[in-house]
Amino acid sequence: MCRQLLIAVLALAPWGSAPLRAQSVTLNLPRDSQRAVVAQRIGITDITLKYHRPLVKGRKIWGGIVPFGTVWRAGANENTTIEFSDPVTIEAQPLAAGTYGLHMIPGEDQWTIIFSKVSSAWGSFTYRQSEDALRVTVKPQAADFQEALAYDFENPTSDSTVVIMHWEKLAVPFKVGVNTNQIVAESLPNQLRGLSQYTWDGWDDAANFLLANKLDLAEALQYCDRSIHLEDRFDNQLTKSKVLAALGKIQESDAALKLALAQANAVQMHTYARGLQIEGQQEKAFAIYRENAKKYPDSWIVHTGLARMYSAQGDFPKAIREVRLSMNSAPEANKVFLESFVKRLEAKQDINK
Repeated sequence: MCRQLLIAVLALAPWGSAPLRAQSVTLNLPRDSQRAVVAQRIGITDITLKYHRPLVKGRKIWGGIVPFGTVWRAGANENTTIEFSDPVTIEAQPLAAGTYGLHMIPGEDQWTIIFSKVSSAWGSFTYRQSEDALRVTVKPQAADFQEALAYDFENPTSDSTVVIMHWEKLAVPFKVGVNTNQIVAESLPNQLRGLSQYTWDGWDDAANFLLANKLDLAEALQYCDRSIHLEDRFDNQLTKSKVLAALGKIQESDAALKLALAQANAVQMHTYARGLQIEGQQEKAFAIYRENAKKYPDSWIVHTGLARMYSAQGDFPKAIREVRLSMNSAPEANKVFLESFVKRLEAKQDINK
């Protein structure tokens, strides 16, 4: 008797209008509204939306089989669910990490988006407002016709995305915000308890993240020291130099930089000098290019650095000579770029611009 009643409900209840073919509750058979999953990562936060895709089939949807002012399952069959691996904001309102049943209340001018603590129900038939985790209101938008209901993530940035439900000629968006920097910073201690704790680059990457995002510099310095303890390298000494400079400890920063450059190979020194050039610190860059030439006089990259120095100084004949010397031993893949440098220098164009 119970099973017969359930089949009858499933046949008639999903839209509350024209009867649909009954769907099996015991067998894995095709459904009219097929299952779909969409996901998006923002920073290190995963957002996963699972739903079933009803079809328009020529029916009146809004104000028809989906009535205005009534809680709707935002899809078909079982709960549409949305999962956040970290805390987020929805339309600037906070929502904890977790999996939520996603429901909506359609309106002609505005919609209510509901995040229910219950994510395992069938449709919205047992929905209770007392179980809401969050409600927000949004504006629906006119859109191109969409036969099958679909969710998508649009305008992803480092700390937000817009989730949009498209169906028939309507789109319903809501913005998800993520405090990426805070989430990553808080995750680093746990991440560094795994295999990454045994390698220099894990600690160095963590320090660089904190430095780049102007977060906890004191902790970044501790990460540098852990990295150096595991393996003293140009990379982590350079990171330490930058962290110390950001902390205003200039003498200690210079000492760390000296230790870094003492271990640098030709490519590392060249890359560091080029970075200084881009930052506008020309004289410091030139000093590194010259030092690199003393340490590694036979390296093709050294001649490229000297060419950049002479080009910046307006001495194009010397710059051309250095590029040609570089081409003698440069990898084949780099020779195309070096040839373009020669042409530009012959036209008295600075290759640094």
